[in-house]
Amino acid sequence: MSNVPKLFGDLVFNETVMKEKLPTATYKAYKAALLTGKNLDLPIANVIANAMKDWALEKGATHFTHWFQPMTGITAEKHESFITPTADGRIIMDFSGKELIQGEPDASSFPSGGLRATFEARGYTAWDPTSYAFIKDNTLCIPTAFCSYTGEVLDKKTPLLRSMSAIDVAARRILDLFGTPTEKVITTVGPEQEYFLVDKAMWEKRRDLVYTGRTLLGAMPPKGQEMEDHYFGIIKPRVMAFMQELDEELWKLGVLAKTEHNEVAPAQHELAPIFTSTNIATDHNHLTMEFMKRVAAKHNLVCLLHEKPFAGVNGSGKHNNWSIGTAEGDNLLNPGSEPHKNTRFLLFLAAILKAVDEYQDLLRVSVASAGNDHRLGANEAPPAIVSAFLGSELTAILEAIEKGEEYNSDGEKLMQIGGNVIPLFAQDTTDRNRTSPFAFTGNKFEFRMLGSAFSISGPNIVLNTIVAEELEQFADIIEKAADKETAIKALIKETITAHKRIIFNGDGYTDAWVEEAKMRGLLNLKSTPEAIPCMLAKKNIELFTKHSIFTEAEIHARTEILLENYAKTIRIEGLCLAEMIAKDLLPSASAAASDLAATIANKKMAGLDVEGTYELETVKKITALSTALCQKVAGLEKALSEAATVEGGEELANYYHENVFSAMLDIRAAADELEPMISEKYLTYPTYGQLLFGVN
Repeated sequence: MSNVPKLFGDLVFNETVMKEKLPTATYKAYKAALLTGKNLDLPIANVIANAMKDWALEKGATHFTHWFQPMTGITAEKHESFITPTADGRIIMDFSGKELIQGEPDASSFPSGGLRATFEARGYTAWDPTSYAFIKDNTLCIPTAFCSYTGEVLDKKTPLLRSMSAIDVAARRILDLFGTPTEKVITTVGPEQEYFLVDKAMWEKRRDLVYTGRTLLGAMPPKGQEMEDHYFGIIKPRVMAFMQELDEELWKLGVLAKTEHNEVAPAQHELAPIFTSTNIATDHNHLTMEFMKRVAAKHNLVCLLHEKPFAGVNGSGKHNNWSIGTAEGDNLLNPGSEPHKNTRFLLFLAAILKAVDEYQDLLRVSVASAGNDHRLGANEAPPAIVSAFLGSELTAILEAIEKGEEYNSDGEKLMQIGGNVIPLFAQDTTDRNRTSPFAFTGNKFEFRMLGSAFSISGPNIVLNTIVAEELEQFADIIEKAADKETAIKALIKETITAHKRIIFNGDGYTDAWVEEAKMRGLLNLKSTPEAIPCMLAKKNIELFTKHSIFTEAEIHARTEILLENYAKTIRIEGLCLAEMIAKDLLPSASAAASDLAATIANKKMAGLDVEGTYELETVKKITALSTALCQKVAGLEKALSEAATVEGGEELANYYHENVFSAMLDIRAAADELEPMISEKYLTYPTYGQLLFGVN
């Protein structure tokens, strides 16, 4: 890996390759179509397809696939070879513009929320020319959208592209009012990806990790993360080898993998990329998650992307660093050296705050899942209450605007931390707040509520759309005003006054904030079944349909998919936990108790007093807890069985939350009390200590 610039993007049909492989006229037509949003003509597509094929063959590819993002939350692909038969019984390697533009996967076996029946099988994939094609496993992967035969959107990419178009149109209206027009406004994202690495041999012995991605039981070892020695600590050789190979594989695919380090919990790590446009960042994050798993396997490791693989230590999130700027590189969220005088920035900031306040329910829905419910509100994650952190300087500026007062800046402060050799450096104008769900961090907002396994498309669809809505409202008002400068200043002040409740710079982990948020009228949607139905609120349906992100039928379908996924997840976990107790923990407890009982019998035969001995007291405790566990598991199995009688997606999700999930928590408490009483020689699965500290 001596020449990273040469390696980077080697497997991507990117701008450099296109300039080399395409005729100049074709390349210009392609770029013009991207800028204007117009469809490419079939003759142009034929030329591009042929060049793609020739390039892919040179790289060793034999197949192509339409690579898409169905509502499963992961990617999908169906491979087709380039071979085409000839009249003389031979073959040629061929790839047409039609094959590039359109594919036909089965649309009935993916989640559709009732939009498609089993017998209605036809679906379409359509080329997304805004994302580069790439080669993976000797296959040319063509990023595509996915829809049903009747046109309903069945993927996550299509609404994301629509939301990017909506915010582009709205933001350009605002920029025109400031006399700074642009050809295109884009949103950019840099998603930080947290994950755990565990030894593969140990993972294979944990049926909960295999089936659900998280541990359903497990007592904490004597040491967890309390010493805070893992965060940014020295990376272990085995993990470093994994990270180095992961970087290489991602760089070949044009993924801007930049930062890697140990995270807070033992066995937890993070990878952060450089910002890129939201749709490409989404593609890249899917590739990042895929290659984390496949590279880990090559090192006899397993990458865990569940939001909470282990109780008692930090879970894993995905911090969605979101910004908005022009195609020319002007960041519209850059406050500049004097933000109190930067009216354009303040207007965009006001629109975002208004959007977060008015659509806090949608932001919560966008990060709702059974896995993320374990994480939100815990020590490493923001609470389920949506709020925005601005920091001391911006908050003071907005307060001055609200009061009609002049803001006086303290100017730049230099940090002098001692010694003559350490250089002075500028202090940032505000601290960072890791408890905030939506924090301004200099020239972007960090949406911290996403779970690690999430596709970032959903949250960014919501972010783009709600900000587009507010920018459109602002443009409508300002465009009608006789004095636009006065109207803009009045609008900023009015918006700040009306929506300041969403600003919170304090500690989001405290009970005091929960009470204060309630007084402010902010939502606290603690669970997924509580949050998901908010998507069907009238204002939210009107928002998505107005901007042509979803039809009303598609909104209902997505709501149904999310509720169904929650119910299925809890059901799988409940069945797995019952099986693990019956086949792993209780037999281990029985074996341990049996040996202890034999020891007691031997002591009695030897004439020894066994009353109060370790063996007798432990047997009593193991027996009592085992009996209680049997009863609790019987209750769980009964709750799982009765779920079949519950009708309706919302009703079923609530049933699983209130009956099955609560029963699982009760079982875990007893199981985690029992496990430490059993010697590891009896346990059929590795303990938390072995899993968390087993990778050297």
